[in-house]
Amino acid sequence: MKILISADMEGISGIVAGDQVDSRSGQDYSWARGIMTEEVNRAIKGALAGGAQEVVVNDSHGSMRNIIPDKLHPEATLISGSLKELSMVQGLSDEVSGVFLVGYHGRRGTRASILDHTYSGRVLRRLQINGVELGEMGMNALVAGQFEAPVILITGDDSVCAEGQELLGNVYTVEVKKGLSRYSAECIHPEKAGELIESKAREAVENISSFKPFQMESPYRLEMDVVTSAMADACQLIPGVSRLEACTLTYSHQDLLTLFKAFRAMLTLGGVAG
Repeated sequence: MKILISADMEGISGIVAGDQVDSRSGQDYSWARGIMTEEVNRAIKGALAGGAQEVVVNDSHGSMRNIIPDKLHPEATLISGSLKELSMVQGLSDEVSGVFLVGYHGRRGTRASILDHTYSGRVLRRLQINGVELGEMGMNALVAGQFEAPVILITGDDSVCAEGQELLGNVYTVEVKKGLSRYSAECIHPEKAGELIESKAREAVENISSFKPFQMESPYRLEMDVVTSAMADACQLIPGVSRLEACTLTYSHQDLLTLFKAFRAMLTLGGVAG
């Protein structure tokens, strides 16, 4: 049994501010990546205890070079750096039996979710697939579903846990902090967070046969709002992208992975346009 762990940073216990997750300027960044690595390690330990034979960790935050390689559990392999074809869920394949989303946060516009955003806070305001509003958690679960891999564990703030339960139904969650505002939270101790993550990871793997992948019916229709009309101008350079309003774009395709690549290309072009 193979488990993929997608590890983000904003949903790690104790993290509440942008400078803590910014490798370029954050004075607390070194501390934060250590805590992130430890939460991932506890997820790995739980997965192995539950019966996983292989665990792959994909660093999914920012530069995707946050997890400390020599501090990672030695039985796991690490996918580090970017660009990556599947971005936050690189490592997905038909061999993956289940996915953990560790250190996740609510989608953009979620009240009292720590550092809420969806893929690119600078570019994207709102994302819908087939009329369903998704954040990073939902989009990544949908991509995983194309490989028949269910998301079986989500860890992070209370908002993403609630979001996951509403969208996916049967999923294990570990709430490591309760958001009070975008930049404040009531956090449980990192050691306690680790204990809960390890326990739920083990249970999730032990019960993996009870989960179903998150899927939608084809064709897939993406609708997204970007921050500025200049960003929308740039996104329209991609063949097949249509514009509904000044900052609202759509794209449709029969294949979800093709649509996902177009989505990521739009974020890249939008970021360049500024």
